[in-house]
Amino acid sequence: MDIFGEFIGTAILVLLGNGVVAGVVLPKTKNHASGWIVITMGWGLAVAMAAFISGMVAPAHLNPAVSLAFALKGDISWGTALIYSLVQILGAMLGSLLVYLQFKPHYDEADNQADILGTFATGPALPNTFSNFLSEVLGTLILVLAILAIGTYKMPPGLATIGVGMLVISVGLSLGGTTGYAINPARDFGPRLLHALLPIKQKGDSDWGYSWIPIFGPIVGGLLAVLIFNVMM
Repeated sequence: MDIFGEFIGTAILVLLGNGVVAGVVLPKTKNHASGWIVITMGWGLAVAMAAFISGMVAPAHLNPAVSLAFALKGDISWGTALIYSLVQILGAMLGSLLVYLQFKPHYDEADNQADILGTFATGPALPNTFSNFLSEVLGTLILVLAILAIGTYKMPPGLATIGVGMLVISVGLSLGGTTGYAINPARDFGPRLLHALLPIKQKGDSDWGYSWIPIFGPIVGGLLAVLIFNVMM
């Protein structure tokens, strides 16, 4: 049940998160061009809703950086973390596929390759390897450190999910403008792979040269968060 919960939860996360991106950037939607604040609000609410639903049957990590951080902390085995990560990637692909199916008429109208890719995966506003990598490290460090703190305070599950959702909004508004803040390898890699596979008109390149940053940046950030948490505790 844990594995199914991680799969469904990550699918819901990406369905709602990439759904708001698609609504904002694709042409002729009702919420077209409504802006970055709408995207960050949508992603924060997506995290809260996905964690609330998947939390019924799973730890609700929804993120390989979180699963690997809990493995380093000793709460789960490394094998379990790797299984969760694979399932999260598959769930992210399903969520992104559902976004594509719903918005397909709008994809057919789109001709901006960066916008099309942006509805699947993240990308830098200004390409700079150090800055982009640091953005993903810092955003995920704050995310995981706060999740660990929530566990320490033993917050009620419903309140905890709201808190994490608000945290994602805060990270997006404060730190997300440089890269689109993946802060989750599954959220970026799974949909990016789907973008490469789907027959989307004028989709362009999947930007695999950048793809390692939203994979390894969040993992480094999550592991650093555990090290800082252990020092504080």
